Amino acid sequence: MNYTSIKDIDSLSDWVFDAIKIKKNPLKNKKLGKNKTLGLLFFNPSLRTRLSTQKAAQNLGMNIMVMNFTNEGWTLEFEEGAIMNSGASEHIKEAAKVVSQYCDIIAIRAFAELKNKDVDNSEMVLNGFLKYASVPIVNMESATGHPLQSLADAITMQEYKTKHKPKVVLSWAPHPKALPQAVVNSFIEMMQLQEANFVITHPKGYELNPEIVKNSNVEYNQDKAFENADFIYAKNWSNYNDYGEITNSDPNWTITAKKMQLTNKAKFMHCLPVRRNVIVSDEVLDSENSIVIEQANNRTYAAQLVLQKILENEK
Repeated sequence: MNYTSIKDIDSLSDWVFDAIKIKKNPLKNKKLGKNKTLGLLFFNPSLRTRLSTQKAAQNLGMNIMVMNFTNEGWTLEFEEGAIMNSGASEHIKEAAKVVSQYCDIIAIRAFAELKNKDVDNSEMVLNGFLKYASVPIVNMESATGHPLQSLADAITMQEYKTKHKPKVVLSWAPHPKALPQAVVNSFIEMMQLQEANFVITHPKGYELNPEIVKNSNVEYNQDKAFENADFIYAKNWSNYNDYGEITNSDPNWTITAKKMQLTNKAKFMHCLPVRRNVIVSDEVLDSENSIVIEQANNRTYAAQLVLQKILENEK
C-alpha cells in the first residue's frame, strides 16, 4: 500500500473519523511499529511535515531515519538511460533499492521546480521511488500534490464544522515568491469528496490544472465568494498557464478582517508557513476564528493514520 495521492483514500469520511479516534489515544498502537523503520527523505525544507511525521512514527513505536538531500548524500539521476558524466553521482535505480533495504516505509518530500510544467507533472522523484523501491511510499509533498496536508485539512474541518454541508472557500492570496500548486491541488481533490458548497476564488489568469479543478465552482470575485462562507482556506499559487510565473501581486486579495466580515463567522485556515500581512492580516491570523495551529496539530494524526494503515496492510 502506498499513500501518494488523496485518491488513495477509499473512504474519506471513514479515514477522518479514524484519525480523530487516533487523536484521542495516540499511543494505543505503540507496538504496531516495533522493529519497523521509517525513512524520511527530504529534497526540500520542512517544519510541520518533518516533525509531525516523525511524531506520528514515534507514536507507533517506529524507528526513524532522516536524510536531507539538500545538503547530504549524493545528487540523484532520474533519467532512464542517462550518461552520467556530469552532476549526478547516483541513479535512482540503485538509490531506491538500497534505501528499501534499510527502511520498511519510505516517505519523500520533493517540490515542483516551477521551471517546466511537463517535468513537474511527471513527478520524476516520487515516481522514481515508486518504480524502484520495494517498500511502501508516502508522499510528504510532491511537485503536484500534498495528500498528508489535505487529509489534515479534512480532519480539521470535521472538528470545526457546525452544519452538514458547510460553504468552503479556497482563496488565492498574493505572495512575493512563486509557489507550487501542490497544496491547492490536493485540497481541491479532497473537497471534491466532501459534502460541501465548495468555491475556488482567484484572479483571472490564475486558473489551475483543469484536470484537477474539473467541475468545481470558480468565482473571480473574491468578495462574492466569501459571502456566507463557513471556512476560508487561503493559499498562494503561481501561474499554471504562464508556468511558475507571478503575474499578479494585487494586495487587494490579502485576507483581511473586513473581508472576513462577509462570511458566516468563518474559520480561517492556512497550511503554514504564512506571510503575515501579505497572505493574511495579523488581525485575522490572531483572531479566535483562526484555526491554523489546530490544523497544524492534525498533521500528526493524518500521518499516523497513513502509517498505521500501511503497517497493518504489511502484516
